[in-house]
Amino acid sequence: MAVIEQEQLSTREYIMQLLKTKGALSTKDLTDELGITVMAVRRHIQSLEKDNLITSKTIRQSMGRPTAVYTLTEQAEGFFPRKYHTLTLELLGELEDHFGEDAVEKLFEGRKNKMFKKYDASMQGKDISDRVALLADIQNENGYMVEWEQVNEEEYLIKEHNCPIEQVAVKYQHACQCELQLFKSLLGDAEVSRTDCLAKGGQRCTYSIKKRKEQK
Repeated sequence: MAVIEQEQLSTREYIMQLLKTKGALSTKDLTDELGITVMAVRRHIQSLEKDNLITSKTIRQSMGRPTAVYTLTEQAEGFFPRKYHTLTLELLGELEDHFGEDAVEKLFEGRKNKMFKKYDASMQGKDISDRVALLADIQNENGYMVEWEQVNEEEYLIKEHNCPIEQVAVKYQHACQCELQLFKSLLGDAEVSRTDCLAKGGQRCTYSIKKRKEQK
């Protein structure tokens, strides 16, 4: 359940996606993922470092030599989908100044309700697995770089590796609450919890979705 198929990306872009979705990786890790030579991987790494898109740090291991691993720089974040501008924060700030924090929260609530109305009909008649898959597709279309997986018969995970409104969510946490509430509404009879959050410093937003146990 890949975020974007490798064939759709250049090797350079795919390396950046791997670092975004998997975190810090070594040259060997990248070689294994890409299926190309170590020398080719190193050429791409040098190019990305030169452009200040990735950086390296040395990790000491219990056995063997220290290993260099690579991560994305702040500059690299511009490569990934972002659907907001500084103007959004400025406008929300103006709204809060004039009408209070409640007005901003009502704005997020209104957006959540509109999204529910937009997608709810497509969820009807589907079991939990199909709903999770459809929700992942919806979030991918909106730029969240989503993967999902079935952990066992009772639990699914949705992982969002990118947040198009991350800077807004950092300032206005109610945006995150509304997303959680939206997921709960669209997934119907399921227990949904967020175990990691980009806006709170996490590497990704992770949602645990469990089938609700039947009442005896």
